[in-house]
Amino acid sequence: MNRFFTKDHEWVAIEGEIATVGISDYAQAQLGDITFVELPAPGTAFKAGDAVAVVDSVKAASDVYAPLGGSVTEVNPALADTPELVNTEAERGGWLFRLKLDGAADTSGLMDEAGYAAHVKAL
Repeated sequence: MNRFFTKDHEWVAIEGEIATVGISDYAQAQLGDITFVELPAPGTAFKAGDAVAVVDSVKAASDVYAPLGGSVTEVNPALADTPELVNTEAERGGWLFRLKLDGAADTSGLMDEAGYAAHVKAL
């Protein structure tokens, strides 16, 4: 599994033609307590950079962008009843949605974990 991050604080884990997407631990900490997650409908297609989901917190609502192009195959069903999973397991069980990628994943605009750590440190 290859894992990458965006400058907008999304993470993406790529396994074959499926990409699992969520927000980083840094992003959830900045948002505070997550109260609701608006997820896309399965089957919806997005291009890289499109707004796909919205994470609402006690502080603000924040768009989540597609790090890669593809069609939504699944959303995290646990978030309907327990959106706080994004706070407690942002980079594991608090994933938001899965995409079937449009062809080969172009990860050239994404950061690896070390690159993302340096990005966050510079903020």
